[in-house]
Amino acid sequence: MLQAGILGLPNVGKSTLFNALTKTRKAEAANYPFCTIDPNVGVVQVPDTRLEPLAKLVNTSSLIPAAIEMVDIAGLVAGASKGEGLGNKFLANVREVDALVHVVRCFEDEDIIHNMGRVDPVADAEIIMTELILADADSVNSQHQKTQKKARGNDKDAATSVALLERLIPHLDEGKPANLLPMDEEEKERLKTFHLLSSKPMLYACNLKEEEIADPTSNGRFVAFQEWAASQQDAACCAISAKMEEELSELADDEALEYLDAMGVQDSGVTSLIQGTYELLGLASFLTAGEMEARAWTFRKGMTAPQCAGVIHTDFEKKFIKAEVVSYDDLIATGSMSAARDAGKLRLEGKEYVFADGDVVLFKCNA
Repeated sequence: MLQAGILGLPNVGKSTLFNALTKTRKAEAANYPFCTIDPNVGVVQVPDTRLEPLAKLVNTSSLIPAAIEMVDIAGLVAGASKGEGLGNKFLANVREVDALVHVVRCFEDEDIIHNMGRVDPVADAEIIMTELILADADSVNSQHQKTQKKARGNDKDAATSVALLERLIPHLDEGKPANLLPMDEEEKERLKTFHLLSSKPMLYACNLKEEEIADPTSNGRFVAFQEWAASQQDAACCAISAKMEEELSELADDEALEYLDAMGVQDSGVTSLIQGTYELLGLASFLTAGEMEARAWTFRKGMTAPQCAGVIHTDFEKKFIKAEVVSYDDLIATGSMSAARDAGKLRLEGKEYVFADGDVVLFKCNA
């Protein structure tokens, strides 16, 4: 399962958010730096409004949403790349995840210590990015030396890597993240093989006060941060209130709806955050529906029908024959699989078919 790491400076609300996302109390949330030392890992359900109508259509009460793993990484500090705080260990944790949810604090609270002594989300984000870039600079120099030896032996692939590494060295030395280096598609794919921290896709979660969620633009720091985040490649931005989300996670569904209504919002920020993270990881969902369950299955965008069959069971990929596929919208509009077939909306797809988000499928495989 792909992982997204939650990171940020100490005391910005990372562990509180993790508790809300996973609806657990795994992560201790306290008002002092390095409260989290070892990364906490939790499975997070991906909200999907398509499951309930799909379940009604096939007359089942069992709904199983897709899921991703979230990792609560301890707070980084300035100097982490040189071992400050608990830096080296945490940078290793960052390296292991596929995408990053970077929590930045946009709220004032005299009772909660700020590691840098003031609330400035742009400066906080730049501190974290600087540490990632410094760690990457060391990694790139090391990889450059090793790859050069292969290139001297007439290894053409190594020579191509050396050329990209030699462009990255001055770029990182200027304090720029790896993903802002101008690259063609082939170079972007090669960049992934270097496993650089500053090349990972990033979702910035701006932590606001509860009363600000109804209108995040009332927070000037959030507005300024949005403008800054727009200049960063492979980055997105959302507004959340970690404290509010944690309180919501402890309420029954009807109580949570009443609470949201009282706060003047229709949906919780955590839904947008999870869906944004899912997108950030390059993921989508295909759906299956029967008397037993209505279920969303996670796949990487670009996967073919046999590969998606393998998500359900590895034998299905090996023994794949065909897939009966209908889009969710067409299925709901027609009212049943048989009606979708009569309307010409149900298709038989083969091994070359690339799945789309919201495909409702029945796989046909050899026994």
